[in-house]
Formats: sequence, structure tokens, C-alpha cells
Amino acid sequence: MEDRFGIPRKVFEGYVLLRKGKSWWLLKDSPLLEMARRLKISLAGMRAFNRVGGFIKPTTRLIQVFGKKARKAVLEISKDQLYRLASGERIEADLAVEKGYVILRYKGRALGLGFYANGTVLSQLPKKDLKFLIGGDRSSGQHTGSGDSPGSRGP
Repeated sequence: MEDRFGIPRKVFEGYVLLRKGKSWWLLKDSPLLEMARRLKISLAGMRAFNRVGGFIKPTTRLIQVFGKKARKAVLEISKDQLYRLASGERIEADLAVEKGYVILRYKGRALGLGFYANGTVLSQLPKKDLKFLIGGDRSSGQHTGSGDSPGSRGP
């Protein structure tokens, strides 16, 4: 997170990562965790990372929570770009980063990830998040968001 996104390690002090299968879960550290080791726990905390092929990919929720601390590999997008990403289009971007994941921000708010390669970005946002962010049924003109701000109520 520090190398790719510039999120300082100290942001994650006081948290622990638990691995289950191809996922890592983040939760607040607590003295009670030692006692919990004896229990059969199916889920704990927030899914933070998934192994995708040979890569470790941060989850959308992790980026939404900690992405505001990012100082690198960040792309601020416009409303038009958000709609284009939601429709499956790539958007052009000139970023000083290597091929890989970038944090997508709209009006300063971290929405999740995009994948940057060859000067373009493809959305990695879950479809259910995109529907919520762009708001409602566009064909009927009804929008769940308020005003001109996709996702004003938050994902």
C-alpha cells in the first residue's frame, strides 16, 4: 500500500491481517484476539486483499476506507468519466505510474480501483457500486443520488 499508493504504513498500525484461503481480512488488534484463536471463526473484520492470479489486489472497501490517505497512483475522475467507466469504457489518463491498479477518486472521495495500462484506465469497481454511484434508473430519469454528485450518499 505504501509502495504503490503512498499510503503510510503507520495508517495500519493497530490492525492485524488474518489470512483465509486467497483473502486477507483486516481488523483492529485487540488482546481478545488471542482468546478467539480457540474458536472456529468464519469471518472477521473487513476483507482487505484478494489473490488474483499472481497479484494481491486491495478490495474496493479497503480503498474506500483508506484511499483518502493515498498520495500516488490516484486518478481524480469527472462525472462524465465515471459514467463512461460505468458503461465499461476505458478512459484516457496520463499517469506517472507503472501498469497496475490506481485509486479512482470522484470529488476527492476514493471510490475504488481502476486498472491502468497503456495510457488508459478500466474500472475495477463492482457493478453494484457503479449502479449506486451513478444513481437509479437512467432510462426513467430517476436518480437515487442527490444533485450533480454521483454517490453523494456513499457506497
